[in-house]
Amino acid sequence: MKRKFQINGISCGGCISRVKKTLEEHPKIEKAEIFLAPKGATIITMKETLSVDELQKQLSNLEGYTIEKL
Repeated sequence: MKRKFQINGISCGGCISRVKKTLEEHPKIEKAEIFLAPKGATIITMKETLSVDELQKQLSNLEGYTIEKL
């Protein structure tokens, strides 16, 4: 299932690479697509639904990024 999110703190391709890699390390996430236009727009394909809190916890290894549901 695909869900739309906004990741705040995305400013460049390097940010996208780091955040994408971190999210895709979660066993319930199949794919993360993050865009620069509009900045931080994200589509996450999941095997099972994850809450925003669970996704934020996955991002906690990286500083400066927050995620919210659209």
